[in-house]
Amino acid sequence: MALKQQLQLKQQQKLSPLQMQVIKLTELPVLELEERIKQELEDNPALEEGLEQTDDVSEYDDDFSPEDDTNISQEDLVLGDYMNEDEIPDYQIRNSGEQSTRAADIPFSVAGSLHEYLLEQLGECELDEESKKTAEYIVGSIEENGYLDRSLSAISDDLIFQQNLDVPVSKLEELLKVIQEFEPAGVGARNLQECLLLQLNRKEKSVEVDNAIRIISDYFDEFTKRHYEKIIRQLGIDEFELKEIIQEITTLNPKPGNTWGDSLSTTLSTIVPDFIVESYNGELFLTLNNRNIPDMRVSREYSNLLKGYADNKDSMSADNKNAVLFVKQKLDSARWFIEAIKQRQDTLQRTMEAIMNLQYDFFLTGEEAQLKPMILKDVAQRTGYDISTISRVSNSKYVQTNFGVYSLKYFFSESMQTDTGEEISSREVKAILKECIENEDKKKPLTDDKLSEILKEKGYIIARRTVAKYREQMNFPVARLRKEI
Repeated sequence: MALKQQLQLKQQQKLSPLQMQVIKLTELPVLELEERIKQELEDNPALEEGLEQTDDVSEYDDDFSPEDDTNISQEDLVLGDYMNEDEIPDYQIRNSGEQSTRAADIPFSVAGSLHEYLLEQLGECELDEESKKTAEYIVGSIEENGYLDRSLSAISDDLIFQQNLDVPVSKLEELLKVIQEFEPAGVGARNLQECLLLQLNRKEKSVEVDNAIRIISDYFDEFTKRHYEKIIRQLGIDEFELKEIIQEITTLNPKPGNTWGDSLSTTLSTIVPDFIVESYNGELFLTLNNRNIPDMRVSREYSNLLKGYADNKDSMSADNKNAVLFVKQKLDSARWFIEAIKQRQDTLQRTMEAIMNLQYDFFLTGEEAQLKPMILKDVAQRTGYDISTISRVSNSKYVQTNFGVYSLKYFFSESMQTDTGEEISSREVKAILKECIENEDKKKPLTDDKLSEILKEKGYIIARRTVAKYREQMNFPVARLRKEI
C-alpha cells in the first residue's frame, strides 16, 4: 500500500486543564479537598495562602499590551495573561455572620496494631529461635479481623521457600494453639465456629456455657440455620434454657480483631459534612462547610519575576526562556487551581440548593415519609449540569441537618405508585417494611409473601421479588433466619 498525504478537517472535544482540574476536585469530599489544597500549596511555589492584594496591580498591565508580543515566538510564550492580579478569589462561600475562626484540631489516639499487640505477647513466650520465627510468620498471616484465613499447609510451603524453614503442619498446629491463647480471645481462629469455641472455653464454667460449647461443637449448622426444635430434642432442654444458651453465645465477638482497632477506625471513619442545612421558623438556610479551606492567591513574587522577564524579552537567553517557561507553568497551575476551587464550590452550592428545594419538606420535618422520588436527572434539569456532574457531587458527600447527618445519595430514590396513582418514594415503602419486620412476632416472622400482602392492604402495589430486594437492601435476613425463641 503506497503512502500518501492528505488534508482532513474534523472537530474534536478536548477537556482543558482547568476542566480536568474541576472534575477531579468536584469528586472530593471536604476532608480530601483540604488535603489536596495542602498538597498543592506545598508543590506549587506560585500559590500562596491568603487573600489577594489589589494595590498597584494594574501598573504593569498597561505597559504590556498584546501588540508587544509580535516578536516573541510561541516558544517564548505570551506573558500578559499573568500580569493581572486584581482578581480576588471568591470560592469561599460563607454567610456574612459566619465566624472566621478555624476549627480546632481533632485529637485521635494512635493505637498499636493487632499484629504489634500479638508480637508483644509472643515475646513473653519461652520459645526457641526457630519456633519464635515461625510463630511470627503465623502472626503476620492473621487478618485484621483476627482470623487466620490461610491454611497451615500453605504457610508451611511459604516458610520453606521464603524463610528456608522446613516446619511440619503438626508443629504449626502447636504454635497456632499458643497464639490462640493470646488476647483478644478468639484471635487466630480459622473459622467462626473455632472463634466462638475459643471464647467459650475461656468463660467461667456453667451449665449454659457447657451447653453452648456443645451446640457450637456438634450442632453448629443447625444453630446457624435456626433449627431450634432439633437442638431442643437432641439436648433434652426446653425453650427457656435454649434462650439462656443463645444469650450466652450472642455475647461473644465474631470478629475479635475488630475491637482492637475500634478507636482508630472510628476516628478514621468520622464523617465531616460538606453542607449544612438549618431550618429556622419554616425557612431553610444552606452553607458549605469551608472552615478549614484557606484563601489562596497567586504569588506576587512570581508575578514580579515574570514581569522582569517580560521587560527584557528582547535580550532573553536560552536559560532565561527556560526560566520563563517554568514560571509561566507555575502561575498557570496556580490560577487554574484557584479557578477550579471556585467552580467546584459554585457547582456544589447550586446542586445542593436544587436537592434542598426538591426535598424541602424533609429538611423541615426530618420525616422519611416526606422524601419525594428524585433521580439524578431531576437535579440535573434544575441546575443545568450534566447528569455525570450531579453524580460526582453526590458521591461521598454528606449534609448536616437539624435531624442528623445524611449522605447525599440518601435523597435519591425510585418513583413508585400507590393504588390511587399517587407517586411516592421507595424509601416510604422501605420505612413501612422496616416497621413491619421490627414489630413482627419473632417466633413466627413474616415471609416476603406476607409482607407483600401487608403492603397491598396499605395501598402499595409491590411484587414479592421487590419486597425481597428492599429487605436485602435494609440488611434484614429471610424470615427463617429472623426466627427467635
